[in-house]
Amino acid sequence: MRALRRRPKNQVDWPDDDAVTTSLPTVAVITMVRDEATALPRWIAHYSAQVGMENLVVLDDNSSDGSTDDLPCTVHRLPALPGRKGYETARMGLLSGIASGLLAVYDWVVMVDADEFLVADPASYSSVPELLARRAGGAIAPMALNVVHHTESEKPLDPDLPLLDQRHYATFVPLMCKPSVKRVAAPWRHASHGIAAPFAVDSELFMLHLKFADRDQLKVISDRRSEMVSIDGRAAKSSWSRSGDDMVALLEEVSARIDPVTLTEFDPTAADLASVVFEESPGEFRTRKQGQVRAMREEPVHLIPTRLRGLI
Repeated sequence: MRALRRRPKNQVDWPDDDAVTTSLPTVAVITMVRDEATALPRWIAHYSAQVGMENLVVLDDNSSDGSTDDLPCTVHRLPALPGRKGYETARMGLLSGIASGLLAVYDWVVMVDADEFLVADPASYSSVPELLARRAGGAIAPMALNVVHHTESEKPLDPDLPLLDQRHYATFVPLMCKPSVKRVAAPWRHASHGIAAPFAVDSELFMLHLKFADRDQLKVISDRRSEMVSIDGRAAKSSWSRSGDDMVALLEEVSARIDPVTLTEFDPTAADLASVVFEESPGEFRTRKQGQVRAMREEPVHLIPTRLRGLI
């Protein structure tokens, strides 16, 4: 059994109760995908190293690219989900229901997209389960960093190399600080940006979101998602409705603001994490209503903390 490190004194204390233990908890990680051939191999490698291959569950929403064939983890192939207004309701109901079932046998359930990577701060913990062994909260959100491809100085991503050896910049996006980690059977809301339970952003848990991490892949993925919006109306009010050219233009706009000489590392202790979450209605909590596009334009770009290198 690993010896757990103490939580830094300058961090917000999480409540202690009988659930906090020095034993590593059992953790299941689930994702729902369609045609994620580029993202899935890195996702599988990362989360299997964190929690074990046998604890990964991939829900395949009718992929046609072969990306979920012969995966070494559990794969469940879904029937077509309802289109238009029913899609998001069905997706959240499915994911919340599966998570609740898993919580009958797991201590924690994590739900992340194929381009979202959770890492515990290596200054205090060696893995996400080690961090969760010291948490008693019902639901936890990570600090979300949208990784930015600095197109002037960084090459296209090489899938065989560590990601954070190839990318050095990111923007903190409050909207993406989703309650992705939970130990209570409360359903997710608002496309997983909310939950029917209180939650807080954990300053020792990072989420690296790779949507903007590669210009070429951003165009391909954005065009594919925009097409899905036109076909069945899914995520119509999100950035999924924007074309690949629009999203690449946004990335170029953000990339042009990067000055490698003057930028400083993202400091979790400097972020106003308390303002990220609010109670939208009695018993239902969600992240700040600041869209990704707006956040990418308005929030400053930072250097990704060097201590995270090699973790993805």
